[in-house]
Amino acid sequence: MKAIQSRAAALLLAMLLVGGCAQGGGSSGAATAPAASTTTAGAASAATAAATITIRNFDFGTPVTVAPGAVVMVTNMDNAAHTVTADQGSAFDVDVRGGGGTATFTAPSAPGTYAYHCTYHPNMHGTLTVK
Repeated sequence: MKAIQSRAAALLLAMLLVGGCAQGGGSSGAATAPAASTTTAGAASAATAAATITIRNFDFGTPVTVAPGAVVMVTNMDNAAHTVTADQGSAFDVDVRGGGGTATFTAPSAPGTYAYHCTYHPNMHGTLTVK
C-alpha cells in the first residue's frame, strides 16, 4: 500500500509541475485515473471527488453513497490523525493528517455497503455505500 501511495504522490507532483508550466498556467485537459488511495493537496482533488467524508469530533459523519470506482475525498477537521480503513479486506485504507488534512481514495468497483473504521481510534465507525 505504501508503494502505491508513493507512486501516486510522485505522479501527482509530476502532474502539478508539468501543468504549472503550461502556457497560461492551465492543463492539457488529459485525465488520469486516481490511485487506490493517496494523500492530496486539497483543491485539486476536491474538484474530482464524487463525495466527501468529513471527520469532525472523532466522528465520520453521515453515511456516504457513491458510484462504483468514484473518487472519495476525506477531510479531517480534528487535530488528531485518522484513517479510513475498510472493515473487510483491502477495499480502501487511507491515512489523513489532522488539522484540515485531506486524502482521497477510489471506491470499490463492486456495489455494496462497506463498513469502515479508524485504526487509531477503534470507536470510530462509518459506512460507504457503492451503487
